[in-house]
Amino acid sequence: MKLSELWLHYEQDKTLENYSKKTLKSYRLELGLLIRFLGDMEAEDVTIFHLKNYLIEEQKRLKPSSFQHRCKFIRSFFRWAHEYDLLSKNPAIKVKMPKDHYRIPKPVNEETLELLRIASKSPLEGLLVEFMYSAGVRVGEVYNLNKKDFNFTNRSVYVFGKGDKEREVYFSKRAEIWIQRYFDSRQDEEECFICSKNKPYRRMSIDQIRWHFKKLARKAEVDENVYPHRLRHSYASHLINRGASLEMVRDMLGHKRTETTRVYTLLHGDKRREEYRKYF
Repeated sequence: MKLSELWLHYEQDKTLENYSKKTLKSYRLELGLLIRFLGDMEAEDVTIFHLKNYLIEEQKRLKPSSFQHRCKFIRSFFRWAHEYDLLSKNPAIKVKMPKDHYRIPKPVNEETLELLRIASKSPLEGLLVEFMYSAGVRVGEVYNLNKKDFNFTNRSVYVFGKGDKEREVYFSKRAEIWIQRYFDSRQDEEECFICSKNKPYRRMSIDQIRWHFKKLARKAEVDENVYPHRLRHSYASHLINRGASLEMVRDMLGHKRTETTRVYTLLHGDKRREEYRKYF
């Protein structure tokens, strides 16, 4: 059985396990890269040396976090095939996972946040800043929302995060005002939360949302690199710095592991300096 044929069985099995379409698309890409390197060879002929040669080349060009995902998929794919007796041996059994590499998330500073707020003149711009900051959502979660999902009585909305896991998030009064203004300004009849400005009206893509955010950052003339996910970092960091528990922040962010959230407790910049000055 060739690697491409083995993938069809793997995809079918993981679909039944309710893996998200996004996750399976990512895995399909991972296997495609392996096949491009090795060729669509017989899966039974793949050895640890084939896999190590591939991973050595990938490590040269990937960020540590991306390389970790690459190793994780290869280990999972071949372990599954062996457990289902589709392979007589598991060639990835000795593929070691690289050590966790945590980069300290970089929230936008408070001055930058205020500059973005001041520069927000249209309802869409105000919505992007206030909703993404006060709800701590991923841009992909924003993309999937519809107008009917919003509960303005509780200022809450249910989003579907990684692995299609549902969670309730909350947003500020400022965000509510901008959202309502945005809905009132719309000329379309679409149900999506954020819609393209011009006909044919359709759900605004993730790339378009990012583009609008970059455009706002240029208009605000901020000195740092600003993109939607940094507002999520700001949300988490501000909650931690203001006394929220790690467990609460983990649940609000939709993290599976507390260790993933713990990185926000690492001190950086002004906070580190402030703590240092207490002693010297």
